[in-house]
Amino acid sequence: MVLGFFKGMSFPISSVAVVNSVIFGTYSNSLLLLSSMSHQERKGQPPNYGHIFVAGSISGFVQAYCLAPFDLIKVRLQNQTEPRSRPGVAPPRYSGPLHCARTILREEGPCGLFRGAWALVLRDTPTMGLYFLTYEGLSWWLTSDSKEPGSATMLVAGGFAGIMSWTAATPLDVVKSRMQMDGLKQREYRGLLDCIVSSARQEGPCVFFRGLTLNSVRAFPVNAVTFFSYEHLLRFLS
Repeated sequence: MVLGFFKGMSFPISSVAVVNSVIFGTYSNSLLLLSSMSHQERKGQPPNYGHIFVAGSISGFVQAYCLAPFDLIKVRLQNQTEPRSRPGVAPPRYSGPLHCARTILREEGPCGLFRGAWALVLRDTPTMGLYFLTYEGLSWWLTSDSKEPGSATMLVAGGFAGIMSWTAATPLDVVKSRMQMDGLKQREYRGLLDCIVSSARQEGPCVFFRGLTLNSVRAFPVNAVTFFSYEHLLRFLS
């Protein structure tokens, strides 16, 4: 059914505002702090790309721990293959996000909600730095003769920032998803490194780039709109 493509959607929708506020709030404040400490903030000068990367990496590290339980529940719900309740057919393991969270807490303990969190941290810390670095760099390059980036620049820079970050993130995203699904029936991986080695041995190095094309196709419009909304909202509020 068509509804199968929307499995696990309700939880990300309810949490996306919190996650994005953590990402952009942490990034903005970290960049402001780094700029004030170096006393190098000057109008008309190129941004300090080192500060941008560090501030973005900090935001990735912080949001990874906020995102971990939400992401785990989303992945578990999306990977349910059982049909909805029918006569004579076993019901799905999880009836919804709250039931999924309660089941994980009961069967795997509080730490179960953070399964795959280290892979998420290793994925998001450098890639969020690369994410903001790509956006700020393209924005400066496309608007070096004007004061502020225009709407078209925001969309293009945001879209390419999304593609760049997902290109770097996909290998660890594959590992993260496998570790999050591990433990439903029996533990297959002893840890992060074991998951990487086992996956490469069984399916080859190409397994770490599985889903990259789809991630890139999705990343361009999503992140273009994200930065467009972020920039215009900042201008509106100021």
